[in-house]
Amino acid sequence: MSNYYPEGRLIHRASNLHALSSPSTLADACRDGQILEARAILCDSEHNLIVDLGCMKGIIPREESAVGIREGTVRDIAILSRVNRPVCFIITGFDTAPDNSPIARLSRRAAQQRCRQEYLHHLTPGDVIDATVTHLEPFGAFADIGCGLISLLPIDTISVSRINHPSERFTVGMELKVLVRSIEQERITLSHKELLGTWEENAAQFAVGETVAGVVRSVESYGIFVELTPNLAGLAESKEGVTVGQQASVYIKNLIPSRMKVKLILIDTFSDKTIPQPPTYFLHGNHMDQFLYSPKHCEKRFSPSF
Repeated sequence: MSNYYPEGRLIHRASNLHALSSPSTLADACRDGQILEARAILCDSEHNLIVDLGCMKGIIPREESAVGIREGTVRDIAILSRVNRPVCFIITGFDTAPDNSPIARLSRRAAQQRCRQEYLHHLTPGDVIDATVTHLEPFGAFADIGCGLISLLPIDTISVSRINHPSERFTVGMELKVLVRSIEQERITLSHKELLGTWEENAAQFAVGETVAGVVRSVESYGIFVELTPNLAGLAESKEGVTVGQQASVYIKNLIPSRMKVKLILIDTFSDKTIPQPPTYFLHGNHMDQFLYSPKHCEKRFSPSF
């Protein structure tokens, strides 16, 4: 899948820069059907995108700007929002502008169709691909998984530790790894928490007796859940004045793998708006056969299916 990238990942690559360097290299890219990227600089009154190729301008006709525009399933705001951003495309030919300058005919739709077909025919559940967050909603994060194709990352698949909104974990433009959970009816379903490590992998970063940073994720009658990592939380005794979302310092009282428990003592809490940091991944390959979150001999078994 290395030929397909979320938009913005290809624009500075050497192969892309070379293809955009002259009319002759653009002609070669046209002949070879190479997927390229450049910045859209204008959307005209007919909603055609004008793209700066460096050595000449290119035009993506409205109906070639995205899969779904021609069919009416995607609104034109998807075109307007690409202005001043990198767009992927295939060069379909060349014309001469009214001022006799050359202009390239481009199709973003064709690049997306190629990416989609490649994914639908070759991706399997458990595959890991690149993604870039495009926008956030209360129910999940939308991400570009290649050539501007958007897929949903539901909020309950983002991490083991529960969050109220994806903005607590991601920012728009953040680069991610995502796991393919299923492919049904030409829809690719994603997950993320499996890549953030097991209970043991996360617990190994801590030791009894340490005082560490955390985030209050839940306040219950029987105690306070504090997140230590996106895939690890512990329980502290109740304390007045603590609210969800506060930063915390906690003392690690005990780690119990057999019960998948982290016992904490809440030292202090304070309110502070923090910017989510890029995730730390424990899987470095491009496929996961299975994911067992709980320790091998734990009383509880937690193994999300995909």
